[in-house]
Amino acid sequence: MNTRAYFYLTVTSLFWGGNSVAGKLAVGHVSPMVLTTFRWIVALSIIVALMMPQVKRDWPVIRKHWRQLLLYGVFGFTTFNALLYTALGYTSAINAVIEQASIPMLIFAFNFILFRIQASIAQIVGFAVTLIGVLITAAHGEFSALAELEFNFGDLLILLACIVYAGYTIALRWKPNLHWQSFIAAPAFGALLSAIPLFFWELSRGGTILPDATGWAIVLYAGIFPSLLSQVLYVRGVEMIGANRAGLFINAIPVFGTLLSVLLVGETMHLFHALALLLVLGGIAIAEWGRPQEKKG
Repeated sequence: MNTRAYFYLTVTSLFWGGNSVAGKLAVGHVSPMVLTTFRWIVALSIIVALMMPQVKRDWPVIRKHWRQLLLYGVFGFTTFNALLYTALGYTSAINAVIEQASIPMLIFAFNFILFRIQASIAQIVGFAVTLIGVLITAAHGEFSALAELEFNFGDLLILLACIVYAGYTIALRWKPNLHWQSFIAAPAFGALLSAIPLFFWELSRGGTILPDATGWAIVLYAGIFPSLLSQVLYVRGVEMIGANRAGLFINAIPVFGTLLSVLLVGETMHLFHALALLLVLGGIAIAEWGRPQEKKG
């Protein structure tokens, strides 16, 4: 069971890391809110084409919990990305990477405050080790660069985005008992509904860039992998091993993103890339080794 969860969450981080590369490649080819909206159109098209028989079978449960399911999409799928995209207009990508590393600790804190679920010493140590890996990635191996960072309004937006996603992760404990196809369908619809006003907001500001050939390739990737498959795998991972343990995998996202940039964008591979990946994966291993033991009976 745990092995499957680790696989699901690692693939999730890989796809979300690819999303950051796609975001770099999207500049000049498709604007942020067009990408946000169109990716959910793609995801919903796949859902309609392949998953509607299961959705119809689960319709009584979906109808009963429709508000909750739509809110999962509004906050977990759209609000986080909208805040992040907006924040990057004010702050640096380095700041964004570092601040998103707060999500696992926020999950720890929310679980303790709301449910008195305690993180073990090993989980805290594991989080610290993964954070060092994230910092190495963000600073490109030069910690002195971190001292030159400045914080502004954009950083507040990113922190708000992190709170939103940590809250979404915690809220998955109340998700209704649905087949994964049905569970992803309703939040994806909520994500599209909440993305449409952002599309028109961007249009009113004159910042809309409709996708060209490269832009469409990015939209298709974002709609299939980060939007659809990653969300399914993340939910399954949280369901299988819990929010505290699953949340640590989020810190693998910037490392995978950097490694994919080396492979796909032609950035140079350095020793610190390998060191950062080892620290992130090692931190997760430490946290798993020393996780609180489940009570029997």
